[in-house]
Amino acid sequence: MTPYPSQPAERTRWIELKRGPRNRHNPRTPYGSFVEEELGPDGTLWTCQTLLLTNRECAFRCLMCDLWQDTLETRTEPGAIAAQVRGLPPMGQVVKLYNAGSFFDPGQVPPEDDAAIAEAVRGYARVIVESHVAFLRGKHAERVLRFQKAIAPAQLEVAIGLETVHEGVLEKLNKRTSVAAFQEAAAFLAENGIALRVFILVRPPFMTEEEGVEWACRSLDLAHACGATFAALLPTRAGNGALEALAAQGHYAPPSLESLETCLNYGLSLGGMRVTADLWDIEPFIQSEHDHERIARISERNRTQNAVSSVSDV
Repeated sequence: MTPYPSQPAERTRWIELKRGPRNRHNPRTPYGSFVEEELGPDGTLWTCQTLLLTNRECAFRCLMCDLWQDTLETRTEPGAIAAQVRGLPPMGQVVKLYNAGSFFDPGQVPPEDDAAIAEAVRGYARVIVESHVAFLRGKHAERVLRFQKAIAPAQLEVAIGLETVHEGVLEKLNKRTSVAAFQEAAAFLAENGIALRVFILVRPPFMTEEEGVEWACRSLDLAHACGATFAALLPTRAGNGALEALAAQGHYAPPSLESLETCLNYGLSLGGMRVTADLWDIEPFIQSEHDHERIARISERNRTQNAVSSVSDV
């Protein structure tokens, strides 16, 4: 079995060779949508409408990512994203426009569509998009600020995959970024009144269970220090081919739900930052009867943001 390469270009090829088939989608229709509740910045439950936009695959080939399965192999045509969000009926206070990559990547979301997208989301109090830090600087920064102005008075929030502050593991994830680049992007958002949401992996590849907890908590510390208003903890999931290959080599194992809950409790103890643990497709992580109780506790804390007050709460 071919070991995981040490060079980025070779890693990209290795990751792509582990892939299965790609799903086929209409390029002018979102490949998914759902409505959920989330505790808002004002302490009340907000209704969030999420659109999973169909567009070109992300420019990066992250080791743990499986979102490529619902993306296109060709550049997104102008007008396609606008068609996907046009006529979106305001439902709740928040709309999340998630595009399996970077909203400000012109190859994924053409800038020509920004005005129509801004018109479609008018009526929401908060608009959340996701982006790699590479599209939050240089010439791309101007587009971010133009979009912020176009959706006003709605609050723009940008979600960034911090993943981990362990520099060695972050480099192996093939994300082509660094902790310093994240800090720079966070500062840019803060300076311009744009809210920051962060995604953090719990036990990414190349970590033991104990290291997974330690570094997720360190990542929460950095997110908090950088002014993030929301942090989502993601248990690192298999399913993209690459992680299964790493598991066979002893470099990956999924985190326990106990670890996920521990990280959530730590994040909530920091205060001033909403923290949730992702429970999507959580069934493969269940290892015992006690895990069903853990899921119920995690779900409740996600909703209420109540921190653990005593050992008996765990």
